[in-house]
Amino acid sequence: MEEPGLDVAACVTRVRAGEEQAARSLIVHLTPLVTKIVRSHLPRRTSEEDLMQAVFIKVFTRLDQFRGEVPLEHWVARVAVNTCLNEISREKVRPEVRFADMSEDEEAVLQNLAGNSSDLPAEQSVASRELVEKMLAKLNPEDRLVITLLHLEGRSVDEIRTTTGWSLPLVKVRAFRARQKMKKHLAQLLKEAHP
Repeated sequence: MEEPGLDVAACVTRVRAGEEQAARSLIVHLTPLVTKIVRSHLPRRTSEEDLMQAVFIKVFTRLDQFRGEVPLEHWVARVAVNTCLNEISREKVRPEVRFADMSEDEEAVLQNLAGNSSDLPAEQSVASRELVEKMLAKLNPEDRLVITLLHLEGRSVDEIRTTTGWSLPLVKVRAFRARQKMKKHLAQLLKEAHP
């Protein structure tokens, strides 16, 4: 919850002077912004709390670099996005979802998909959603966005075009390619499940 009426410039000056209460006030003020950014750029294998803590550590250790030419919130947003993107890059060292990384419920969903083409039982719906989220996490942000809007939120191609500013053909091509990537990942998982 943001602190009402916080004089951010004065607070930054007090933080630079080593005042702990000013640092706490600044954290309270910036937490909603950092939370929003971290949640929208959260790498698959990193906890939200750990990433938020990393962002705040960078903000406070680099606060002397903030020159005040832009609002503090813009500077902090840039630090947060860069921290998230760096963490996502680190995860790309091993980007694939492995059969061994799955929970028992996710394995059951995968086994069911491999065994027949009927709908999943209701008790496996949560695990199937988690499996879809793991596969989405492997996509780049643009592909993940188009799949989420089109297939999970049920938006039309025209609505996605309006929301993103992409052309209609770009939305269609990006959605097609993202689906192909997800099919490839699913095929790899099925292959691991049934060698």
